[in-house]
Amino acid sequence: MFRVLRTLGLAFGVLAGIVGAQGPEFAQQYGQRLAGTVDELRRVVAGFEADATATGHTRDSAIARLRGDPDALVARRGAAARADLDRLAGLTARQAALETAGGPLGRLAALIRDPDLGLARATYEDYRPAIPTTADGLVAGFLGFLAAWAGWRVLCDLGRRLFRRRASAVTA
Repeated sequence: MFRVLRTLGLAFGVLAGIVGAQGPEFAQQYGQRLAGTVDELRRVVAGFEADATATGHTRDSAIARLRGDPDALVARRGAAARADLDRLAGLTARQAALETAGGPLGRLAALIRDPDLGLARATYEDYRPAIPTTADGLVAGFLGFLAAWAGWRVLCDLGRRLFRRRASAVTA
C-alpha cells in the first residue's frame, strides 16, 4: 500500500515540477508584454512632448494648461497625458527590475514583488505553457518537484506512523 503512495508521491512531484517550471516562462511572457507596452507609451509621450515643444511649452506646462482648460474634453486629455507619464515611469521601473534581476529565479521574484496587475492579467489570459529550456525554468521545475515530492513523503510517513500506532493499540 505504501509503495503505491510513494509512486503517487513521485507522480505528484513530477506534476508539481511541470507546473513550477511555468513560473519563469510566465515571467518571460510578462516581460515581453511589458516591453511592448513601454515602447508604445514612449511613442505616445514623445508625440505629446513634440506637440508641447512645437507650441512653446514644456511637458509639464502643457499638461497644466490642458488640465486647467474649461473645456471638459481638453481637461480630460491633460489628465490622460499625466496618467500616461506616470504609467510610463512605473512600467519603466518594473522593466528595469526585471532586466537587472539576478539569480536563477530573479525575474519571477521581481514579477511577484511588483507586478502591473493589468499586464499580469492580460499575460495570464494569453499565456501558453512552454517546456522549460532555460536554467530558470529547470531550477523552478526541480524546486517544484522537490517540494511536492518531499511534502508527500512527509505526509505518507506521518500516515504510516499513525497507522502503526493504531494497529499496535488495537493488538495491545
